Amino acid sequence: MYHYQRQKYMSEFAAKKMICEIGKRMYDRNFVASNDGNISVRVGLNAIICTPTGVSKGFMTPDMLVKVNLKGERISGRLKPSSEMKMHLRVYEENDEVMAVTHAHPQVATSFAIAGIELDRPLLSEAVVLLGRVPIAPYATPGTQEVPDSIAPYCKDHNAVLLANHGALTWGKSLEEAYHRLETLEHYATILMYTSKIIGGTNELNCDQVGTLINLREKMGIKTGGVPTCSQKEITSSLGMESKEEESTKDVGKDEIIESIVAKVTQRILLKLDKGR
Repeated sequence: MYHYQRQKYMSEFAAKKMICEIGKRMYDRNFVASNDGNISVRVGLNAIICTPTGVSKGFMTPDMLVKVNLKGERISGRLKPSSEMKMHLRVYEENDEVMAVTHAHPQVATSFAIAGIELDRPLLSEAVVLLGRVPIAPYATPGTQEVPDSIAPYCKDHNAVLLANHGALTWGKSLEEAYHRLETLEHYATILMYTSKIIGGTNELNCDQVGTLINLREKMGIKTGGVPTCSQKEITSSLGMESKEEESTKDVGKDEIIESIVAKVTQRILLKLDKGR
């Protein structure tokens, strides 16, 4: 590993070795089938090692990998880079802190992408910290310029994105981080499927709990991810501020008391008037 303007780059040898290892993990965990998916690592200011087209990620060897520049032009390697490298390059362009990108088709997360359901519910503390909110990029034809254009709005503020009717894309400051986010994404999606679609019930974290996790995330140096949607229902402020629901309940109580008092006073006045007659 070497440094350039405070950035840490892996050596080409280490990057190729790790890409092959991560590719096998993706294949063994059924995140990809056949020749699906792609992986890239930035190894210099204008150099990226990436997976080639038409090769199973479970059977790659270092000599199969390709070196390209940030325009996608091949620098070295006997095979052609994946046609989906365009979206990898867009992530690097939009977010200069990114050092690696992974793309796969994990079954459950991809099912949510097909259903058009974002992963934005605060169920797992690990998912809140490591992923945050995972939006869905609009559908784009794979291998075209539409794909990088569709993900561009999410590259700076998020750690992952679902690709509508396609798959998932994650990135990070290292290949391990990018891949671990892919694993966490599928793990989170699977638990969300079980709780919301099979068991039929969830006990979500409230906004106070989510806020604590976001603070923890920032202390860990993770500044991206967005904030999952959370509920204020169970929250009362430590400063004595009450929820709207409690306030409305108290208002109803006051109104009922006032009405009761008015009714009793009116009744007594009418009784006195009757006696005076």
